[in-house]
Amino acid sequence: MMIQVREYALLTSDNAQPASMDLGIVSEATFSWLEQLQQKWSGTSQILSREGRRFLRLGSYVGYLESPTGESIEILPKTTLDVPAEIVPLRQLLRRMLSASTGITPREASQAVLQRSDQPLHEWIISEFLRHLADLVRKGLRFDYHLIEDEHSAFIRGQLDVTAQMRMPPGRGTHFHVRYAEFSPQRLENRLLRTALDWALKMTRQGQSWRLANSLSHQLDGIVPISDRTTHSMRQWSDGKYLFGYRAIKPWCQLILEQMNPDFQYGAHQGMSLLFPMEKLYEGWVGYRLAGALHHDYQLIEQTKSQYLLEHVPVGEKSSQRWFMLKPDFLITGGQTVVMDAKWKLLDSRADDSLRKYEISQPDLYQMFAYGQKYLHGKGNMMLIYPRHQYFATPLPVFRFDKELSLWCVPFDLESGGLVNGEWQDSFRCFSEDDPEDVYDEQQNSHAFHEY
Repeated sequence: MMIQVREYALLTSDNAQPASMDLGIVSEATFSWLEQLQQKWSGTSQILSREGRRFLRLGSYVGYLESPTGESIEILPKTTLDVPAEIVPLRQLLRRMLSASTGITPREASQAVLQRSDQPLHEWIISEFLRHLADLVRKGLRFDYHLIEDEHSAFIRGQLDVTAQMRMPPGRGTHFHVRYAEFSPQRLENRLLRTALDWALKMTRQGQSWRLANSLSHQLDGIVPISDRTTHSMRQWSDGKYLFGYRAIKPWCQLILEQMNPDFQYGAHQGMSLLFPMEKLYEGWVGYRLAGALHHDYQLIEQTKSQYLLEHVPVGEKSSQRWFMLKPDFLITGGQTVVMDAKWKLLDSRADDSLRKYEISQPDLYQMFAYGQKYLHGKGNMMLIYPRHQYFATPLPVFRFDKELSLWCVPFDLESGGLVNGEWQDSFRCFSEDDPEDVYDEQQNSHAFHEY
């Protein structure tokens, strides 16, 4: 059984409540498991928070949760203030964002791949991994030489270890201590693929994926999976030319090994998770699209770390230290320098009064003011980028910190992947003068990245 909800939805085991995308009804066993998860969660932000005795509220994470009982929860992005009528567009949006944030190439994120809307996120990832692995196996896995030491060899092969051989006890003179290189498929990348395949075979609930995974498991039977934690091993994955054919499957393998985990958080819980912070996915999607829309004379720098809020000489020290790093999401340099931040929050243009202030966060404005002083020296233009929706469809009038430092709040169209046109364009020369839709279509065609 799988329920579908969206970010910030309430979860309860009270069957008397009406289920919706903002209220998920789960079993008592699953609710108890979620309570334990909420208490032990070690992420940077809360996945769940307590709201009364019978309710838990989800945070800004999207993806998939499966309890030990097999009951599953699909968590989709919250893109509107109103309850959505369909889940298919939300699944497709989540896949686009995930593709941009994880380095999946445009050719691999094709129309057919992204529009398999009948699959929840984890099954889509598994099916794509298996599709790539089947193609890789068909073309042939890469082998490598591995040093083998054998002290029980019945014949001499490679190099004889004379010192070790002389120490052999009486009666074992017919066994040779040899060292030789064997050309085998036991290279790190193949072992990681085998490990991910084992996870996929265990996790998938779709018959077609299970049959393919089972077939591939027999074909890769001689490859030894990696038993320890795989995060460190993934960092050792080679991206050399010899493994060019492995590049397409790497992000899918990484998603399974580092994001999916049937033993949730390495044994801390039973169940399965595939969770992504929505702020990061949105930031990655916006950055990918902005980079494609920039004029060729400009450069987009993500997460720059060159400025700090202040300097300080601690007691007993002689030299000053820089404290409180200022790290805007995007810094654009070239003919002009601008600062931009992507915020995954639904503004409300109806709240246009001094009390509600469009629901803009005051700390966000303080943050942008600090960016303006340190990165722009108090002169220029900055932008806060929020998702476009029914009640925030056009850019807001400019906000001015003073006569020389301005801030624009602009909607980002999640479907087309572009900033909504408006008065702000006169102040941002860094973007191409072409029509945003033309730029989008041109980029899609050049990368075989068709309209979703």
